[in-house]
Order: sequence, then C-alpha cells, then structure tokens
Amino acid sequence: MPLFEKWVDVDLNPVITFTSSGRIAYSNSEAQFLLSRISQKELFDLSVQYASQTYGINTSYIDLQLKNYTFYAITVMYENDEEIHMKLYKSATVKKDKKLTTSNTNTTNIFTLVDLSISTNKTKSSINYVKNYDPSIPEFKLNASAFIKVLNQIFSSFHSSSTLYCSILLKIGEYIRIEGKKYPLISVEISADEKYSFDELRTKEFEHFIVICELNKVTIDLPLIS
Repeated sequence: MPLFEKWVDVDLNPVITFTSSGRIAYSNSEAQFLLSRISQKELFDLSVQYASQTYGINTSYIDLQLKNYTFYAITVMYENDEEIHMKLYKSATVKKDKKLTTSNTNTTNIFTLVDLSISTNKTKSSINYVKNYDPSIPEFKLNASAFIKVLNQIFSSFHSSSTLYCSILLKIGEYIRIEGKKYPLISVEISADEKYSFDELRTKEFEHFIVICELNKVTIDLPLIS
C-alpha cells in the first residue's frame, strides 16, 4: 500500500468514497467503525447534501450528532459523476473508541449470558422482560465476564421501566475490521417505551465493546468471532 493510502487509512477522521449509486468504493479504518453504527445510505445522503453544486471541493462547518459521534465539519469532493468523496471531522470533545481485540475471549453462547443477566436483574426489580432472539446465531468468542458487567450496567440504567425489550440479532450487511480481519456484527439491543438520558453510561469507557446510547435504547455491537 502506498504511503499516501496508509496515511489516509490511519486518519482519526472517517474518510469514505461512494459511487454514484451510493455504494462504498473505499472507507478508511475510522470510517469502518462509523459504518458499524450509521447506515451507508445516511452517510451517502450526507455527502450529497453538503456537496458543492459544481465539480470541486466544499467544506462546511456543522454541529452534527450521529449516535455517539459529534462532528464539527465535513468536506465533500467530486470531480466527475462516478464518485464522491467525503471526510468528517470529529469534535475534540468526543471519546475515541478503543480498538477492539480478539484476545481474552472464549467461545460462548450469547443467549445464555443475556438470560443470566436478566435472571440476576429480575431479583432486584419487577421489570417485565420481552425477549426476541435470532436462533440462527451460533456460539462465538467473547469476553463473557466483561459482557455481563456491561449488560448489568445497562439494565440498571432502565431501573424505572416497567417493560424492557431484549433483542439479539445479526446486523445484515454490516461488519467491523479487527486486527486486519472482517467480522460480522451481532447486535444486543435493550430498549424501553420511555426515554432516558443515559448520562452515566455515556461517560463510561467500554474497552471491549461498541456501546451506543439512543433516546430509549442501548445497543451493544459484538464482532462474530468464530
């Protein structure tokens, strides 16, 4: 890989090249983390929205919140009708996700771990748990103790809910690159009917997982490591 391409790949800001149909022709390492949380279409639409009306480069200063990312600027460049290039600039106040690793993992049944956490938390409250599991998901490698700890913290954040919805799903078409390899993503979603701020969760550093807090939902994205 030429030096320039290596330099772009390790840039701390997401860099993405789209084709005219919205497909991804290139994404650097940071963009791949972003794409595990934000849909490809949403980012393509963003590039079109901030592109100049004629061929060239346009940089816009914005205050853009995407999941747990905040961006202060976007640069869009296109020189023909075949490709459009986008770079997003992360705010300095945003926590950078730690690089995920395959170390300290063991083959585990994700359903058993979630059920164990639910059983533990049932003894502390009268919350009703509604489960939606994809039975086709196989056992995969995971840091089980770290996962249980994070999951218990998430359940605690919903302490005032009457009902919690727990889903374990394969994220179709999404993957993450770890140590040079691509892995599909398993999503563990915990949601409620009420809205929450999740202030305490947002301040935590989750070393082993991607944790996303939304209005009434917290998602843990896990690489499917066989």
